[in-house]
Amino acid sequence: MSTLTGLERALERWGTSLLAHVRQKDPVELLDALRRECDDNAVVCSQDRIVVPNAYDIELAEHAHDELERRGNRIDQLLTDRLARHGERKGYEWAGPLAVHVTRSARLPNGRYRVASRVLRHVRADAFRPASGSRTRPA
Repeated sequence: MSTLTGLERALERWGTSLLAHVRQKDPVELLDALRRECDDNAVVCSQDRIVVPNAYDIELAEHAHDELERRGNRIDQLLTDRLARHGERKGYEWAGPLAVHVTRSARLPNGRYRVASRVLRHVRADAFRPASGSRTRPA
């Protein structure tokens, strides 16, 4: 096994562990919801071109967000990296620079989260807010 492969596997295990802190019952559900949001909003432009939104916002219930913040984790970057890999596997073209932003929401009951996406030409993770019409999912 090469050093790079070993490092990739270690990062993958670390990422799965990090996501487990968001939701202890199923560590991949948040990432799955993000992937679904991406897939559900894919636009087929031609046989060789599928465009997807590039700005994703995840609102977490206060408790889950606070727990991640206390640990000093960069869940935004981890989810952005994982979504980028998903897009590569599917052959997607991002509508602009890809960013996932995780925010804290007092409006969501514990155990729930909201995922929304949209197209932004110039995006920074700290520069956008949740889109209207975002969907709430159980966590």
